[in-house]
Amino acid sequence: MQTLTKKQKQVLDYIRSFIAENEHAPSYEEIAHGLGLSSPSTIHSHVEKLEQKGYLKKKWNANRSIDLSGPTLEAHSAVELPLAGRIAAGLPLEAIQDYETIAVPSDMIGKHDTYVLMVKGDSMQGDHVLDGDYVIVERRPSARDGDMVVALVRNSEATLKRYRRDRDKIRLEPANPAYPVMVYDEEDVAIQGIVVGILRKYGR
Repeated sequence: MQTLTKKQKQVLDYIRSFIAENEHAPSYEEIAHGLGLSSPSTIHSHVEKLEQKGYLKKKWNANRSIDLSGPTLEAHSAVELPLAGRIAAGLPLEAIQDYETIAVPSDMIGKHDTYVLMVKGDSMQGDHVLDGDYVIVERRPSARDGDMVVALVRNSEATLKRYRRDRDKIRLEPANPAYPVMVYDEEDVAIQGIVVGILRKYGR
């Protein structure tokens, strides 16, 4: 099966849940309303793409013409997520906006807005995050102790570290003893997201 854009996945997920609940397919208007969109014509375009990719089929001369076809979104299917740039697993490195996408297994996507960053450096190798890996990041503004986070330091540099709170300080901890723990005042650190998965390409 071909990969889906994030919006195509949302449309397909809505159709699947609607059919499971109502035992019949939604109309284009119901899909648009369910997803908070004003134009059913936009839904028509997404449905056409989903049909071309083999996720849906349309029954002609029927009031509700959409039907599921073939395998639905299972763990082996993928969704295109934005590749937002590079993140340092070493000394802080400025994030680079590349405006590319990368295919990610659908079961690795977070509940909230999710994006991908390419790792540069080896400070997180003790947590099995290597130079050249891709981390899947769920966008969140806060973290719990022990979370692996994307942290923006002093509003200028992004880094990948373990998050710890120590009274009024924030500790950004590496997973490689060759690198020091970085300690900052709370106001100097903004959490950009939590790592929810890792992708690795072999033979690079």
